[in-house]
Amino acid sequence: MNKTLRYVMTLLLAGLVLMLGAPAASAHEGPIKLEVAGDGGQNVNVLATWKEDGHPVTEIVEATLVATSTDGRSFGPVPLRSSPEGQNLYHLAEPLPAGEWKVTVTATEPSKASLTTKVNARDIAAGSAAAAAPLGPERPATASAQDAGVSFGTPLQIGVIALAALAAVAVGIALIRRGRPGIRR
Repeated sequence: MNKTLRYVMTLLLAGLVLMLGAPAASAHEGPIKLEVAGDGGQNVNVLATWKEDGHPVTEIVEATLVATSTDGRSFGPVPLRSSPEGQNLYHLAEPLPAGEWKVTVTATEPSKASLTTKVNARDIAAGSAAAAAPLGPERPATASAQDAGVSFGTPLQIGVIALAALAAVAVGIALIRRGRPGIRR
């Protein structure tokens, strides 16, 4: 293997090592975004993501829910519990009574966030009422508007693409050098 090709391969391997190590070192902090929606029954689901990049919040989210019904009843404050269905998904520790509710979810950790939205809770055990009403999940409310930015992928994806391009250039240089007469190998 010639000297140039060895240098290119060393640079490619060093770049790969640096790119694979970079995501582990990145830490999230800053504001979080909450999405709140009824589950079609008597629970409320809360999804927590980092506002900056939309990644799931993997830290424990400490949050509570309070609600007021359209007929004047109040509910809560009730803590949210981590859901087994997802890492950044939370739900109520106890069921929300049937009815139309204005719910407010307030998070205190890992950062402060609050969101108020309307939720319809239904008693799915009541056969005739449940059959008459559609039970699809409600559209989630979000704590902030969708970002209009363009996503270019994760640093790892960018690194793999860059390394593939460098490898193609290295192979091209090696093939060009082999085809020239008078160049020593």
